[in-house]
Amino acid sequence: MNGAEISSYYFKDDGSIPNNPNLPVMVYKGILRDEPMQTESIFNQNGWLNSWKNGVFSYHHYHSISHEVLGVVSGSAVLQLGGDRGRKIDLSAGDVVVLPAGTGHKKISSSADFSVVGAYPDGMDYNVCTGEPDERPRVLKEIEKVPLPSTDPLYGFSGPLKDAWKPARKGM
Repeated sequence: MNGAEISSYYFKDDGSIPNNPNLPVMVYKGILRDEPMQTESIFNQNGWLNSWKNGVFSYHHYHSISHEVLGVVSGSAVLQLGGDRGRKIDLSAGDVVVLPAGTGHKKISSSADFSVVGAYPDGMDYNVCTGEPDERPRVLKEIEKVPLPSTDPLYGFSGPLKDAWKPARKGM
């Protein structure tokens, strides 16, 4: 893996998409630029399992029972993170995004060859939530209960994710 530009973004609950109040989205630009086809293997070696390869839905959605990593293996896309008031991020082959549970994401546009690998810490199961009012009380409780991952999907037991995602301090 080569040097990458690593950014983090916090998104507030917008009333529809809860996002995550404690954990930032992590964007690793160009981290796998030289080896995008190895993305799934790297995630799996670092304990991010239950992987799949496809695209990203073109509607806002999030996962309330697991964190998710997305690695772009081919093409490029613009994803909107954090819901309607969130941020648009340009991604291309070799870029990786780690989404904490509750973080809204959707594809705005993409090249014809756009493909991502997704995976979940320790192979956790995932769900698809869309911000419907009737799901809100349940998902807020679920998001709170999702454990921190034991590894960074790229670096294993160390790395930027482990530094940025710390347990919430009680009484603060």
